[in-house]
Amino acid sequence: RLRYRRLKTEDSGGVLIDIPIHPELQAVIDACPDQAFTFLETAGGKSRSPNGLGNKMRKWCDEAGLPKCTSHGLRRAIARRLAEAGAPPHEIMAVTGHRTLAEVMRYTQDVNRPALATDAITRLR
Repeated sequence: RLRYRRLKTEDSGGVLIDIPIHPELQAVIDACPDQAFTFLETAGGKSRSPNGLGNKMRKWCDEAGLPKCTSHGLRRAIARRLAEAGAPPHEIMAVTGHRTLAEVMRYTQDVNRPALATDAITRLR
């Protein structure tokens, strides 16, 4: 399982995230050498601050030629993928750490609406 406290601001107290590791991610983790996860630490061996990790992510994305990718984009992407897979808003909130349904709806409002409409009408049979 992956457990961490998602902090939007230092004084928010955060939201505890506790999610299972997807089997595909576990396979990647298992294939990595132990030192592969030192990106969570600074060169001095201390944990990165939330802003520090975000800034480093920005640098890595730029170096990889991915100027439109961000760590926040990953959060938005998982919300959308879960919605497209049929996850209800409360399940999405449990994964993303959003505190309100309105936040989740903002990220998932553009999911594959035609497919959702087909599913909805199919329920009428």
